[in-house]
Amino acid sequence: MMPAMQSLLLVCTANICRSPMAESVFKAQAAFLGLGRVASAGARASTRPQGMDVRAIAALDRRKYPVDKKWRSRRVEAEDYLRFDHILAMDQDNLDALRRQCPPEQQHKLRLLLDLVPGRQGQEVPDPYFGSAAGFENVLDLIELAARSWSATRAGAR
Repeated sequence: MMPAMQSLLLVCTANICRSPMAESVFKAQAAFLGLGRVASAGARASTRPQGMDVRAIAALDRRKYPVDKKWRSRRVEAEDYLRFDHILAMDQDNLDALRRQCPPEQQHKLRLLLDLVPGRQGQEVPDPYFGSAAGFENVLDLIELAARSWSATRAGAR
């Protein structure tokens, strides 16, 4: 029997680099990963929606991931804690911000993205914003690793 479709929210700081990249990767594989809904948000995103960082778009394009040109950043909302089954943060600062806002009965949904990866629990996906294109490629490598681990976990649940 197949597990029920799950929903996933991916969170970084401003929702313009890491989390929208993760959203693109997980959405591209959503059916395979058993995900009915995938979205992203920022723990401290601007109240004025922005487009994805052009370097993030370029990294996704190089690996042939679809990019929604109309996509805009958003901040984590109180309803997100009820709306999503899993809420994965890119780094400890994001996770701490989520824990401060999240109702106690929803705290079990929160963890780091790399907690999905055996041997990487507690590790962070580094913010590439102030770095080079190589930083965005590294972030994409880590996101793909997490997606493969999600898939392996799901396969084990069948």
